[in-house]
Amino acid sequence: MHRRPTTTLTAAALALPLALGVAASPASAAPADKPQVLSRFTQTGASSYRTWLAARRNQSAWSAYGFDWSTDYCTAAPDNPFGIPFQNSCARHDFGYRNYKAAGTFTANKARLDNAFYADLKRVCANYRGLKKTACAAAAWTYHKAADEFGSAAFPVAITR
Repeated sequence: MHRRPTTTLTAAALALPLALGVAASPASAAPADKPQVLSRFTQTGASSYRTWLAARRNQSAWSAYGFDWSTDYCTAAPDNPFGIPFQNSCARHDFGYRNYKAAGTFTANKARLDNAFYADLKRVCANYRGLKKTACAAAAWTYHKAADEFGSAAFPVAITR
């Protein structure tokens, strides 16, 4: 019986990622661009929000990054004040908080995360007119100020839904 040497197969398997331009890394290591991807998902602009939302809808495609997608949405505040859907804005804010805390760079990014949260809320409010828009803007400002003042301390261990 002729056995094929396993070293040849193993060497070929290890060479494939290098041939494709992918660096070999331990299975548990996140891709080297994780900080850049996290930053791209948490900027103030609408395109950053859309990019994050698409990734959230397809989390399995981002599993190698080890992102924490858990959320308690708007924590102790209503997710849909006055029937206005703030839950996705709150979920992205949670995403930023949880992942920058895990990376050990939360303090350096908190103000930007809170500003991105406010920008997301204002984009939601832009869909309304009249009194509902006024109520939405007031709620957005209140949610932003609460996150700014209490975001890192009020709920250090979040309940996830």
